Amino acid sequence: MTEEINACLQVLRKGGILLYPTDTVWGLGCDATNPEAVARIYEIKKRSDTKSLVLLASDMDMVARYVKEIPEMAIQLVAVNDAPMTIIYPDAIAGDAPTESRPAVADRHCLAYNAVAEDGTVGIRVPMMDFCLRLVHGFGRPIVSTSANISGEATPRKFDEISSEIISSADHVVDRAFEKDATGKASSIIKLGLDYSVEIIRK
Repeated sequence: MTEEINACLQVLRKGGILLYPTDTVWGLGCDATNPEAVARIYEIKKRSDTKSLVLLASDMDMVARYVKEIPEMAIQLVAVNDAPMTIIYPDAIAGDAPTESRPAVADRHCLAYNAVAEDGTVGIRVPMMDFCLRLVHGFGRPIVSTSANISGEATPRKFDEISSEIISSADHVVDRAFEKDATGKASSIIKLGLDYSVEIIRK
């Protein structure tokens, strides 16, 4: 596993794209603080960048570095959760969008502007899979985790279901042996507010 993770880290640090198994389904991933890398993800998926992406974090300490304030309920949910769960947090810490005079730049201390929803929220999951946890921990900042398919097409639950177009678009394809720890099901999604509001987006 260490050799595979090191190969992934080299790609991520260069702004490259991974095709990798997560604790749910196969995903496309990149450095979530690099706007150019995030833009490539949207291009590969042929998806509008007005739609936000799910990110992976190694733990709640990492989440706290990229969200202005964590709702108290989020900490409780992560502590007792026993299945993959993505939480949508308010007030992500994100970089500025580009302008005619100023390009967007990568800053490891804030999320890429295009990794965050238009309303400033961001969906983050602490994965329940050793490979992903070690990968994100080793990288030291969040990684994009969006399903490995063209937007509108079926989500691939196993490697054999991923299109050749998606496979060829990645800079590194993780050994499919690691998919044994994936559930093959999308995570639940819960949106939390600082006013204690809870909205179940997907069970």
